[in-house]
Amino acid sequence: MSVGNEFQRQALATHVAQRMAGPAQAILGFQELLLEQARDLGLNHMLADLERIGAAATQLNGFIDRLIDDKANCPAEDAAEADARLRHDLRTPLNAIIGYSEMILEEAAELQPHTLKEDLGVILAAAAELLKQVEAIAGLSHGGAIEALQPRDQGGLDAAELERVLFRTEQDAWPDQGGRILVVDDVASNRDLLSRRLRREGHRVVTADSGLSALARLTEQEFDLLLLDILMPDMNGIEVLSRLKADDRWRHVPVIMISGLNEVAAVARCIEAGADEYLTKPFNPILLRARINSTLEKKRWLDREHRYLERIETEKRRADSLIHAILPDQIVARLQGGEEIIADRFDEVSILFADIVGFSPIAARLPPTDLVRRLDRMFSTFDLLTEQHRVEKIKTIGDAYMAACGIPEPSADHADRIVALAKSMLESLRDTADDGERFRVRIGIHSGPVVAGLIGRLRFVYDVWGETVNIASRLESQGVPDCVQISEATRRALRGRWALEPRCVLDLKGIGRTETYLVR
Repeated sequence: MSVGNEFQRQALATHVAQRMAGPAQAILGFQELLLEQARDLGLNHMLADLERIGAAATQLNGFIDRLIDDKANCPAEDAAEADARLRHDLRTPLNAIIGYSEMILEEAAELQPHTLKEDLGVILAAAAELLKQVEAIAGLSHGGAIEALQPRDQGGLDAAELERVLFRTEQDAWPDQGGRILVVDDVASNRDLLSRRLRREGHRVVTADSGLSALARLTEQEFDLLLLDILMPDMNGIEVLSRLKADDRWRHVPVIMISGLNEVAAVARCIEAGADEYLTKPFNPILLRARINSTLEKKRWLDREHRYLERIETEKRRADSLIHAILPDQIVARLQGGEEIIADRFDEVSILFADIVGFSPIAARLPPTDLVRRLDRMFSTFDLLTEQHRVEKIKTIGDAYMAACGIPEPSADHADRIVALAKSMLESLRDTADDGERFRVRIGIHSGPVVAGLIGRLRFVYDVWGETVNIASRLESQGVPDCVQISEATRRALRGRWALEPRCVLDLKGIGRTETYLVR
């Protein structure tokens, strides 16, 4: 035999071994599942034959694992003899598997559907496929029968035929408990084996037969875990994993890679690509259960953490909204920037005080709910007006309202804006009345230097201090109902054309004589 023929023969042997690995591993997996079901159902008389199937399946997988090395090391002149010996070695455990499976199937004829019979059907279908692959080995000795090695599907087992044997669909009832798991494998027997085992553990399972199909499933549903095969025809598992980790929708979904490759390089590549775990076929049921449960528990903790972080972010936004409603934006920014002491001096600021005339008799006469409702409506209107005129509300003190313009950002037209606010406040009150009665207010305004700063720790207050504040308060207390009274300093600060009426010179306590004007 020429070197070229020998190379082709070794390549074909390798191909046969790869085609046989999937069905052989499926037989061993379903045998373990059958053994668990028989014990659960109390079918002790079947246990011995099931264990014989398991022993034969273990022997079969061992032969297949050694197939490539045995072929490579065989001298060319002994190829025919080696093929015959190999076919004999493979047929022996296959005959045992088929024989014991048929015996158990006869005993299980009276059992209810969806028990041992369906899994035995899977084992027999896989064994039949393996026998066809064994017969194909005969062609290796004389370079023929290459066509016999061509797969009917990419998985080594006729998926459509196997699905007919199973008599099952993905629309089986799902349990309420467990995780939502997507099983991705191009071999039908592997998909069904994993699905059956996972459903027995209480998980909800959806399957996909290719990488593209898996991505389509992910766009339709949410999953807690992916079991992803590496070797698939259209898109291998590493490519699918890379797509998942590059997409914000799926990067947090844990992935367990599954493969018949038990090589450190393959494991390392999967972990580097973002896989959470790696499992080799055939699966150890205990290890499979432990890895899946551990990964799902980690996912549940991550989901809880994500929900907690969302709640924290929601509360943070609510707190930020509240603090922005209480403090000027510039002060909030400085506070969040780490400033502990926030205090500034401003040379040109206008201060406004508004106070309800005769509030005490009104408070004594009205029910508390009515009084608070009317105050809330008035002050809420004032708050809106301060935003419209770009004036800072400082605080309410009982029935009094205080605002300032020119802080925390200096403004050249501070006096004009605060006078415009005062007139808008009076106009808003003329349009409101309860039972023929409305609040009447006095408003006083003064302009000058102030000190402004943030005080408090449990309850922040942005406040203003200085003689300018005191004069504005006195102008309000000695003002005229339904009128705006301003000082000479405010009149000088005005830039617009306002109708002003000189009122008088007030002798303000602690301040002295101050000229005043009414804004008409």
